[in-house]
Amino acid sequence: MKKSLAIMAFLGLFISSCSNDDSPSDPGGEIPTNPIEYTSGSADLSNFVSVGNSLAAGVSDQALFIEGQEASFPLMMASSFSEAGGGDFTIPFMSDNLGGLNIGGQQRFPNRLILDFTTGSPTPTPVSGTPTTEATSVIGGPFNNMAVPGAKSYHLLANGYGNAAGLEAGLANPYYVRFASSPSASVLGDALAQNPTFFSLWIGSNDALFYAISGGSGTDQTGNLDPSTYGSNDISDPLVLASAYNTILERLTANGAKGVIANIPDISQIPYFTTVPFNPLDPTNPAFGPQIPALNDQFAALNNVFAFLGVPERSIVFSTDAASALVIKDESLTNLSNEITATLIGGGLDAPTATVLGLQYGQARQANENDRIVFPSQTVIAELNEENFAFLQSIGVPPQTAGQLSVNGITFPLEDQWVLTPDEQDAVTTAVDAYNQNISALAQLYDLAFVDMKAFYNLVETEGIPLSDGSVVTDVYATGGGFSLDGIHPSPRGYALVANEFIKAIEEKYGAVLPKVEPLDYKGLYIN
Repeated sequence: MKKSLAIMAFLGLFISSCSNDDSPSDPGGEIPTNPIEYTSGSADLSNFVSVGNSLAAGVSDQALFIEGQEASFPLMMASSFSEAGGGDFTIPFMSDNLGGLNIGGQQRFPNRLILDFTTGSPTPTPVSGTPTTEATSVIGGPFNNMAVPGAKSYHLLANGYGNAAGLEAGLANPYYVRFASSPSASVLGDALAQNPTFFSLWIGSNDALFYAISGGSGTDQTGNLDPSTYGSNDISDPLVLASAYNTILERLTANGAKGVIANIPDISQIPYFTTVPFNPLDPTNPAFGPQIPALNDQFAALNNVFAFLGVPERSIVFSTDAASALVIKDESLTNLSNEITATLIGGGLDAPTATVLGLQYGQARQANENDRIVFPSQTVIAELNEENFAFLQSIGVPPQTAGQLSVNGITFPLEDQWVLTPDEQDAVTTAVDAYNQNISALAQLYDLAFVDMKAFYNLVETEGIPLSDGSVVTDVYATGGGFSLDGIHPSPRGYALVANEFIKAIEEKYGAVLPKVEPLDYKGLYIN
């Protein structure tokens, strides 16, 4: 299905009435106001094409769906451009508002989230229903919004990224498969085929984001210039991103097109990493509080071992009068499994039990304020780790003991995928800083408008963005209005703020005068 932005004629004249009898210049009671003359300045906005990833596609609440696409910031920009010579803006719309995506008739991507109050407490819940969007059902283009959810910088150059035959091998993107011009096409090639006169490019966040949201379970590929060897959760080498960016911009500007590009926000500060506290274990919780004395007794022997081995900072202690930190596995720590086992045996503990404790706590510690606990972890914290429970039983541990040693974040260290440790945060920050240096330099090299989205989101975090009704948009999960329920993508209102940042950069660079987007016209949150 293909939908176009309806271009409305600009009226240009607004009449206000005045009944002030003391105004000699208004004998008729009507004062005409001067119309705003919108202009594209030195830019040609007649054929606007947007290139990017999920942020430009309009993903929110963990999914791509029609309402979200209608609230994408490129469409908002196109609406603004329509007042200054901009043309139609076509989008590869999904088939429904559920957001799920099927591949070969099987749902592979979840439905969108909605804040559900039916259970009494607000809960992010996937909307019910069977999605009708099939990745392998190709829809006809061309499309002005060429943003592809999940794309990294170098993916935009990859021929065959829209080939359904490559889906199972991870060589193709199901969203692009739906609207690629051919199985051998590339995202950039399809964008160029439209001969854009103006473009927006916001790409590169996924080159580090996927590593971060996986809790650092990927690999930092800095130093490896061959992206064909990268895993999906790896950090891209900054030179790989710079090379891809340069090629994209070189080709987009080859025929004189102007454009706007943006850098990458501080990934570790988005709600996905700041909502779940490092210390969520509440002593007033009847399921946890009464267990604290027994837990501390059980960990006392292990803490003595930590002290003996010279690492007392790894001690595990739960408070009876304050929130306690989670027990996590920190892969940056020296693995002391063998040393723990030997010390416990030397202290008289039987070898099988000592071995289990050594294996389980070799890289364990309690979390601190410098750790980032990823948003989905709240579904597993204090729950039984079924995998560890089964493993312990398989080596002869009695079921009751195996269960006691398999409580996520309490007796079983929360695994790497649920925690972004300081070392992993440093890897992300180093990469993103390098990406941003390159993006800024390329904006200057190609003489393009530049949007400092990192500075903008720092402002959202530290001060918030005031709106015309006196409200303030912040990054607080669910209530702040800036982010959707996935904690990663903006809400529709958040996208409106993004659109205005792009518009302001275009005005500054090209001398344009364009209408801004009214954020209050868009939802801050979808509520059931």
